[in-house]
Amino acid sequence: MARTVLKFDNIRQEFPAPGKSSPVKVLDGISFDVDAGKFVAVIGPSGCGKSTLLQMAAGLLIPTHGRVSHREKPVLGINTEVGFVPQQAQLFPWKTLVENVELPLVLRGVSLFERRDRVARVLEAVGLTGFENYYPSQLSGGMQKRASIARTLVYGPDVILMDEPFGALDAQTRMVMQSDLQSLSQNARATVLFITHDIAEAVLLADNVVIMSNRPARVLANVAINIPRPRNVFEAFRNPDFDEAYDAVWSVFKSQVEMRGHQH
Repeated sequence: MARTVLKFDNIRQEFPAPGKSSPVKVLDGISFDVDAGKFVAVIGPSGCGKSTLLQMAAGLLIPTHGRVSHREKPVLGINTEVGFVPQQAQLFPWKTLVENVELPLVLRGVSLFERRDRVARVLEAVGLTGFENYYPSQLSGGMQKRASIARTLVYGPDVILMDEPFGALDAQTRMVMQSDLQSLSQNARATVLFITHDIAEAVLLADNVVIMSNRPARVLANVAINIPRPRNVFEAFRNPDFDEAYDAVWSVFKSQVEMRGHQH
């Protein structure tokens, strides 16, 4: 029986609306689980509250109603056991690559010797060996993104939360990063909750795809992706069952896209 690591239970979220007496309802009863070692992607229209769910898992936001649990404990404050990879790399420009990546270990009081050992291993895993003393401005966008992922992996968090991490990258770099993430998460047996707008990306990377509606968002479907691993992210159509999995997700999601079209 798979162990549930992260649980969203009937989450409702409202935000105050400037100049209006009633709040805006963003999430309307969202429930799903993320099991240990699984890669779960969440897709949904813009503004439906996908990033809000990540903030709740990280303990940066407490839901208006319902609860988020991590290893069966409610998340009621900053959750230091989860790693967060934001949309922007957010590296400190005045620190070298090594100094940026080791920061979570410094904050946890890990000794210099062990820090350097762990940083060396994680930089090798993300293909950044040789760039230790470079500053962020000397790294390409893709390398900065790898550094951001390395900084999260270095302390072995229980769950990795990723908020559209490859959205800003060009198509080729993006595919390389998807391929890297697939092997890194498999090798580390990481539990990943991944937000994306891109259906193909969700289908290629995830074990399950949670599809959210326009706001106030509900879960329309939680689709299991049964494509054998490792998956070929460079030629998606060569994966057995890719078309079928893509269709299963798109057939649910397209109603939300069409609905938005009518709203404009």
